[in-house]
Amino acid sequence: MGDILITDDERDIRELVGDILKDEGFSVRLAANADECMSSINAEPPALMILDIWLKDSRMDGIDILKTVKRDNPDIPVVIISGHGNIEIAVAAIKQGAYDFIEKPFHIDQLMVVIRRAMETSRLRRENTQLRRREVVAAEMIGASYAFKTLKSQLEKVTRSNGRVMLTGPAGSGKEIAARFIHQNSARADGPFVTVPSASVEPERMEEVLFGRESPERGIEPGLLERAHGGILYFDEVADMPPGTQSKILRVLVDQQFQRVGGTDNVRVDMRVISSTNRDLANEISAGRFRQELYHRLNVVPIRVPGLDERREDIPELASYFIQQLNQTQSLPLRELSDEAVALLQTMHLPGNVRQLKNLIERALILGETGEAIGPRELEGGDTGDNEEDRVVLSGALATLPLREARELFEREYLLTQINRFGGNISRTATFVGMERSALHRKLKSLGVVTSSKAGGRVAHVETAGQEAAE
Repeated sequence: MGDILITDDERDIRELVGDILKDEGFSVRLAANADECMSSINAEPPALMILDIWLKDSRMDGIDILKTVKRDNPDIPVVIISGHGNIEIAVAAIKQGAYDFIEKPFHIDQLMVVIRRAMETSRLRRENTQLRRREVVAAEMIGASYAFKTLKSQLEKVTRSNGRVMLTGPAGSGKEIAARFIHQNSARADGPFVTVPSASVEPERMEEVLFGRESPERGIEPGLLERAHGGILYFDEVADMPPGTQSKILRVLVDQQFQRVGGTDNVRVDMRVISSTNRDLANEISAGRFRQELYHRLNVVPIRVPGLDERREDIPELASYFIQQLNQTQSLPLRELSDEAVALLQTMHLPGNVRQLKNLIERALILGETGEAIGPRELEGGDTGDNEEDRVVLSGALATLPLREARELFEREYLLTQINRFGGNISRTATFVGMERSALHRKLKSLGVVTSSKAGGRVAHVETAGQEAAE
């Protein structure tokens, strides 16, 4: 059920209210002044607070405590009580985020109605937080390739620190999944994960979205920075942040505090920052579109997220995962992938990376026949007709070459594709294409195809003049 913290400088009042709540089955803590109240909150945040406005001989009054609680623990409902109540105090308390205001002397029945309602609000907020956490846990890291294992190893290392991380990589490669992995495996896993969609927020609204707003008419409206307190703030595609906002974010990173739009109070935040971009920030800095100082503040630990072209051997596992996930979340049919479909996915050009792969699988599950394995034609996005299904369409360049040259060009491109599909593994490539390993080596050498090490594993390419064939 959670406990209730009662803060009142009148001993009779706090003990009377505490005894009544205990009789109703609630767990209760008592505080006589601001220091006892804040110490109790810091030890363990309560589910609900009952707070007197006027606290005799305290360094903070009830409004000051309310501001601090709403800044550091915004989900705790606070019921304000006062023997000196008037409409101005009530309005001030509500504007600062109080759940309700009750004037002394109050009826116990009235107090219990407000407390039960506030406790229900607290319960719903906790449930919503748990649901959000389950969404984060569902963001799984899938793969077994060298490139993927390298990425995951780097991510695991940064989970143990509080350093700022810059994730780079092509669009759709899974940068947000990587950021969520850091969050859910870090000491801040119980805190919020708040995303700043830099590209989709209108530039003129960015500061209000980030810093929040404060006005006499509407009170305090927390921004994304406040909501990230105690957790992680994720700048998605940070290169799209407006230049004017960049300088203010830089100041926040230096001071760990800011002012809401229209406000004068400094708001302190404790958060870890993770950023991502698919652009070359060095070019953005040279073009004057991104502040170099901000880049250095954000780029403490740079981690590159590889695209699918560097981890093609993960595609079958990713595709199977998406089939399972779409069945659970959208009730789409469970279907297998045919061997031909798997081969096609591993050789397709997928500029949208993991996001595009998921979209292809989702489309096939929506439009395909339940109970049948997903075939390659469902993934190509069109039906070529029964009388053409066995045809191979030649490119214009290939169709104009003599047979011997065309065959050599085809073999080279085919073997390049298969080697890269299997992450540079010659043995697996030889098994798939139906050749002995030694015969494949000789064929590759005759075609000028060499393999070389690259971040993420081995890749094949065509040998150019001056290069020696490498085994």
